[in-house]
Amino acid sequence: MNSKKNIKQSEIIVAELQKRSKKALELAKKSILAEKIEYKELHDALEHYVSSWNDFTHPGLFSLACEAVGGDTDAMVQIQAAIAMMAAAFDIHDDIIDKSEAKHGIPTVFGKFGKDIALLLGNAFLIEGLILFSKSLEDLHQEKAKIFEILKTSLFELGNAHALELGLKRRVDAAPEEYMQIVKMKAANIEADMRIGAIVGGGTSSKVEALARYAKILGMLATLREEFIDVFEIEELNQRISNEYLPIPVLYSMQDKDSRRRIQKLLAKGKITSKNSDELIHAVFEAKSVRKLKKEIKELATEAIQLVSKIGNHNVKSQLGKLMLSILEDL
Repeated sequence: MNSKKNIKQSEIIVAELQKRSKKALELAKKSILAEKIEYKELHDALEHYVSSWNDFTHPGLFSLACEAVGGDTDAMVQIQAAIAMMAAAFDIHDDIIDKSEAKHGIPTVFGKFGKDIALLLGNAFLIEGLILFSKSLEDLHQEKAKIFEILKTSLFELGNAHALELGLKRRVDAAPEEYMQIVKMKAANIEADMRIGAIVGGGTSSKVEALARYAKILGMLATLREEFIDVFEIEELNQRISNEYLPIPVLYSMQDKDSRRRIQKLLAKGKITSKNSDELIHAVFEAKSVRKLKKEIKELATEAIQLVSKIGNHNVKSQLGKLMLSILEDL
């Protein structure tokens, strides 16, 4: 799936999500920057994070789900902003756990200001997000308790996923199924985004469940896509080897005796270099277990597209289909 048409399609989808998230992200930035933070280094860290903060995924998916069932997305900017802030909190805290010093060439808060400041800033985003989330639901008397339960469940599932990851760090003997369970659990926040969006949009029970299942698959496949990409990114791959766990495709490939032998030999040399990176890639993608995983990914994407096929809003249905197909690009 390498055609110019598909690449352009991906760019269009990203632009659409950015458009849907623009007002919410502006509100989120304005709200968090307006808070009184007396310690200069913490305030500097906030400005550093906000300067490159462009989370169009969470508020954008919420917007799509809301519109899919006939909801008024313009009336939902506050809740979108709250969702973006809570996602930012987990993003900042994740960098502490993973010891990620930079992303996309930009220092993380952890990398630039250290663990303590990153922890405090993540807490600030979480508190601000939860308060705004509560305010945005004040008029939804019948659904408020249900929505908060969904939020609580998703946050705990996401937290449990990261806790389980800690126990698997630097282990190559764990079964790939253990990692896949974590992938499923990590999709909880994406599932909550779209489930809540469909509920506040006034969707029927069947449409809410269809969009929630679509979101679960989207979250899983988006994570798996990143796992595949990390096999090709030498710097990120070495970060994973040192501080986290091997990318899932590498772990799957090690179920094959020949691939396992070749990969263990490469890992024994220390850091992966540009010279031996190609050898690692071949060992991974020649493995039958990885080819099977790619097939299962495509089957899940097909299921997701079928789930949204009955949505009445043709524009949103088309966008959701294209979004799912874009996850499969180059896999």
